[in-house]
Amino acid sequence: MIVRELAPQESTLAFDAMRALRPALTEVDFADRVREQAEDGYRIVAAFDEADGERALAVAGFRAASNLAWGRHCYVDDLSTLPAARGRGAASRLLSWIFDEAARSGAAQVHLDSGVQVERQDAHRLYFRTGFRISSYHFSRTV
Repeated sequence: MIVRELAPQESTLAFDAMRALRPALTEVDFADRVREQAEDGYRIVAAFDEADGERALAVAGFRAASNLAWGRHCYVDDLSTLPAARGRGAASRLLSWIFDEAARSGAAQVHLDSGVQVERQDAHRLYFRTGFRISSYHFSRTV
């Protein structure tokens, strides 16, 4: 398995895997949002099968951030694996890559939010297995 960061012009390679997590996104919306979020430091790392470097098996969108609560940290916005590729270690490899990148950049922590739907239980097991812990509630409200 090959893990590498995607250049901005390669974001289309991430679309199929990302759509597994964000099914409402069209390819055009995805490209527009990635471009917009890149202005705030959003980056994508992807895992590819060695035999097929054109279709990501799993992807993670992340950014370096800083705030009063956590100081300098890395935030994982999105982590998604193609359904057919789940259980093969791709997401674990991406998280390991992000942990290394966070340490290189001087971040002390990596944070992410995850939905509480039943379908997310496998993802939650992965997060616990890779050292995450539940540290807060995330609240949202439509306005």
